[in-house]
Amino acid sequence: MNTSLTNAARLLGAGLRALLVLTVVTGIVYPLAVTGVAQALFPAQANGSRIEAADGRVVGSSLIGQAYDLPAADGHSAPEPDLRWFQGRPRGGLGTNTVNTRYDLLLSGATNRSADDADLVRWVTQAKRAVVEDNSVPGHPVRPSDVPADAVTSSGSGLDPHISPEYADLQVRRVAERNGLSVERVRRLVDEHTAPRTLGFIGEPRVNVLELNAALRDLRGPTAGR
Repeated sequence: MNTSLTNAARLLGAGLRALLVLTVVTGIVYPLAVTGVAQALFPAQANGSRIEAADGRVVGSSLIGQAYDLPAADGHSAPEPDLRWFQGRPRGGLGTNTVNTRYDLLLSGATNRSADDADLVRWVTQAKRAVVEDNSVPGHPVRPSDVPADAVTSSGSGLDPHISPEYADLQVRRVAERNGLSVERVRRLVDEHTAPRTLGFIGEPRVNVLELNAALRDLRGPTAGR
């Protein structure tokens, strides 16, 4: 009996020591080491890829898109896009072809509908009509054939902050007119925020809408809206 108790006590002690060591190593040492390395080598990514305006205010993350809307007048209907700003891929308002209608992190996902799905075709048609209407300015109408695919379809997650350079360029005249800026200055702003293919061959050129609008806000001045 005494031998059994001694063995049990020894095993219990060994288990408790292992628990203590593993708790310290995996619960304290390892997280601190990983955090330290991340902060030292990748501070921007480790802190959420935050985007700051010229005044130092954090306006969002470069990984997550945002809506640029005017509040609904009655508080219930769908908000209208605030056309002073560059718009991202559709979510609510401009074709609800995604389960994520407000860049809501809790609703990330896609519809997974087929290309010939009747609802998807209707959403895309509505989105294309809205893009044409919103971006046509006097003397420079937008044709339906000018509208790129990313202007009328959501990303797989519904959270993508990027658009194609073609879609950004389509919005240049409207943004310039709404903000009292020259077309050349706004187009140069788009060019400055167009990222090339990763490593020169991965993916496609892209424009981060949040970064672009943050730069547009700084260009407009400190009294500009969000």
